Amino acid sequence: MVRKLLLPQENGTLQAYSAGDTSPYPQTAPVPRSRVAYAAAHVVLDTKIATPDQIDWESTLAYRHHLWSLGLAVAEAMDTSQRGMGLSWPQAQQLIQRSISEARTHTGARVACGAGTDHLAPSPTVTLEQVKQAYEEQCSFVEAAGGRIILMASRALAACARAPEDYMQVYDHILSQVAQPVIIHWLGDMFDPALAGYWGSSDLDAAMESCLAILERHAPKIDGIKISLLDANREVSMRRLLPEGVKMYTGDDFNYADLMLGDAQGYSHALLGIFDAIAPAASAALQQLDVGNIEQYTAILAPTVPLSRHIFQAPTYNYKAGIVFLAYLNGHQEHFKMVAGLERARSLPHLARLFVLADQAQLLVDPDLASERMRTILLQAGIEQEGDTF
Repeated sequence: MVRKLLLPQENGTLQAYSAGDTSPYPQTAPVPRSRVAYAAAHVVLDTKIATPDQIDWESTLAYRHHLWSLGLAVAEAMDTSQRGMGLSWPQAQQLIQRSISEARTHTGARVACGAGTDHLAPSPTVTLEQVKQAYEEQCSFVEAAGGRIILMASRALAACARAPEDYMQVYDHILSQVAQPVIIHWLGDMFDPALAGYWGSSDLDAAMESCLAILERHAPKIDGIKISLLDANREVSMRRLLPEGVKMYTGDDFNYADLMLGDAQGYSHALLGIFDAIAPAASAALQQLDVGNIEQYTAILAPTVPLSRHIFQAPTYNYKAGIVFLAYLNGHQEHFKMVAGLERARSLPHLARLFVLADQAQLLVDPDLASERMRTILLQAGIEQEGDTF
């Protein structure tokens, strides 16, 4: 079966390309021992019914089983699932309940769930008490469902807070109530512009100091902090200042390989959106890390980094389109459609380059299927191919 495609480039030309070999990575693996590894998982749109933005629960949950089978934990109802970009709080509630229930049917499955304030519209007129109540509602829901909490950054808090003390007040209140240690979520404004100035300052040094003060005050209630700033040096600096027992979870989709490997002074665990897309490679690399094979760990992850940097290129928050596109290429869903029409957020040349980088990272499970689906997308866009190659 011929795989040759004519792929559109950013300069308007077409480039011939043929996908290579089938991905060599296993589809099952044990839970990694050396690092805690969460994949923030996407949702699948149901295109078979007329209801707008209805979730295909069967395909969505099947993807969670795929991640669990690879030994990865699932970070549920996070920004990768389009929280704040199409997925409503009522939908997130269903997702959390269904995912926790499914986890109970899968041996070794682990899941932690995003709790935030996204049902409270951000406004300078919102009060800190309203922010606290919104956090309380979502945290209570996650805990009542039997889940562990990832305490998401709050757009409403960013909109109404006037000083670092306002963040301290809100986090003091919530962390004093949670039943189990949580993961704090620091999402940079490249992922969500509404979170600019989080922790009370646009100066990242001052923001980090405020965040660390909260972690120190509540260390027994904090499993770790996930930072997504795409700044490896800052993550390492903060990692070295964490209170004893508090983990660093990298959310750096540019530098995850080095940050997880770490140095003589420590390493980061993972809570990454890119792990949704590169799950088989991530799992295989972590298995090598478990046995101390650094060379093979590096060899597996190195070609995934250009792919990740492409998927997460500016505007970074549109990365979800690339995550879902790769799931479509690999047969995990039958279409490339997204909640709120977000599949339109990336250009065709961007998707064509993603196809090439995924192939070069050995992440196409069935290159023939992936090529056929890429060809379908190209033909739908009016880009003719050379003959009937399939």
